[in-house]
Amino acid sequence: MTDDGRVRIERWPWRLQVLAVVLPAWVLGLAVVALVPARSPSAAVPDLATETDCLSLPGQPRDVDDLNRFVDTVRGGGEFQGADVGADVTLQDGRRLWVFGDTLRSASFDGRRFVRNSMLVFDDRCANVVLPADHDALIPDRDDGVGYWPMSIARVERAGYDLVGVTVQRVTGADRPGDAAAFTNLGPAVAVFVVRPGEPPQLLTVRDVGPDDEDPSRPTWGAATAVADGWVYLYGTATPGTDLVFGFSLRVARVRPDDLLDPGAWRYWDGARWSRDADGAAELIPAEGGVSQTLSVFEQDGTWYAVSKRDEFLGSDLVVWSAPSPTGPFTASAPKASIPSDVESGRLRYMPLAHPDLLPRKGTVVVSYSRNDTDLAAVDENPFLYRPRFLRIRLD
Repeated sequence: MTDDGRVRIERWPWRLQVLAVVLPAWVLGLAVVALVPARSPSAAVPDLATETDCLSLPGQPRDVDDLNRFVDTVRGGGEFQGADVGADVTLQDGRRLWVFGDTLRSASFDGRRFVRNSMLVFDDRCANVVLPADHDALIPDRDDGVGYWPMSIARVERAGYDLVGVTVQRVTGADRPGDAAAFTNLGPAVAVFVVRPGEPPQLLTVRDVGPDDEDPSRPTWGAATAVADGWVYLYGTATPGTDLVFGFSLRVARVRPDDLLDPGAWRYWDGARWSRDADGAAELIPAEGGVSQTLSVFEQDGTWYAVSKRDEFLGSDLVVWSAPSPTGPFTASAPKASIPSDVESGRLRYMPLAHPDLLPRKGTVVVSYSRNDTDLAAVDENPFLYRPRFLRIRLD
């Protein structure tokens, strides 16, 4: 750790690439333990992960109705009952990797019942939950109890394996699944997985970005992530924390994939150029009438899109902001759908995320949003209340 309290990032990706290609998974895990400095508070590497028994799929989904039918009818095993977030990426072997936030397990599950993150892998036949040996969170909590709540996911393809980066936020708070008011955001972090064809993803390391800081006006980088033209674009969201502003502003940084774990290599768009100054990052979308804390940004047919719910929990409109480049300028569309929460009934609808390569159709995108209920007993009795919902929207 440096004198100013920041976590020191060691630059090791080139060695990781060589190891991932030439060594089997169990040797890779041991090698990474040696590469990651023990002094880093977030450098712990868990035991190798395995996948649960195959949960048979009813067939390839043809449309969003099939997706919702699967979500609403397949109970699954005790290791995964319900969760929020649901960001995904397609691997080079054709499998789909989904990462989830606050995850609820069954009362009979052999392990902690509520964890801050989980991961599922889908192929043509099966859905599998990826479990670490201790049956805890796949990205383990820090020694001080701080958990890691996923926001976005991206991959870089290498010969014989994928490097998958999951941006997360460091959170503290009560064990209440999916309740944004129940935890405090301390800042972002990056988790890196290696995935060899046909094998379970293996966590290599987790690195905190910056010191713990509860200030909501500090951008949380990685709220959305996109890989394009040899760059990783990391979008940050922030809110002024005032009573009359419920949305989040949007900013952007970029870095080469091999330097993702080195915040010193990140550059921030200041409205005219890429700068080293994170504090000078320009607002691409203002907080008033702005995006959710976590969102999706992606490119399709030369246009960049930001998909989000305007004004977070208290809003209702699913909106698409479009731009000619990853730095904007972003222009908001008319509402594409209405996904309001209902405080009186306890029904929560929040955090829509786009899935551009899921059932792709030109000029449209499939979007999921998180569902939850303020009545925890109801969720416990019926975990289907805590599952995503899918819809398809048009892109202007």
